[in-house]
Amino acid sequence: MELRETVLEGAIKAFNKKGLKFTMDDIAKELSISKKTIYTVFKDKEELSYAAVDYLFDFVKEGEKKIILDPTLTTVEKLRKILAVMPDGYKDIDYGQLYQLKDKYPKIYAHVAKRLETGWEGTIALIERGMEEKVIRPINIGIVKMMLEASWEQFYNKDVLKKNKLTYQEALNEVVDIIMKGIEV
Repeated sequence: MELRETVLEGAIKAFNKKGLKFTMDDIAKELSISKKTIYTVFKDKEELSYAAVDYLFDFVKEGEKKIILDPTLTTVEKLRKILAVMPDGYKDIDYGQLYQLKDKYPKIYAHVAKRLETGWEGTIALIERGMEEKVIRPINIGIVKMMLEASWEQFYNKDVLKKNKLTYQEALNEVVDIIMKGIEV
């Protein structure tokens, strides 16, 4: 694994242990490398956090592609899986801590919001195919997209997960179940 990925993985582990309060020292300790080595890849914690957001979202997009290309799944099964896709190695991340992003790291929060709002082409195509196959009732796709984005944003915006004693995956599965039961024929 190249150094950049190693540092990103270390940052994710440090985040899981300390939340947004993790430091570059925590990452260095986690990886048994010097802090100076980390700074050869990332100039500061903000740049590293920004890159970690992309790293995680890219894994999600990779997972979506695999689901879309899986010939053994029906359109509804693909849609259900795509809406709840989480990379295997990152299901244990404490996403509930991300609600602090908006106040403490507004640029990173804006980047998370941007990533949530983009890359919907595969999902939209599946919904359209489902409507053509008559396994998804005719719906306004923009409204479904908005509902999902708003749900995800609330998970990052507030301590909803913590208050309800839910993991991100549990909450995501609940949202997907509610939406799918509303749009499936």
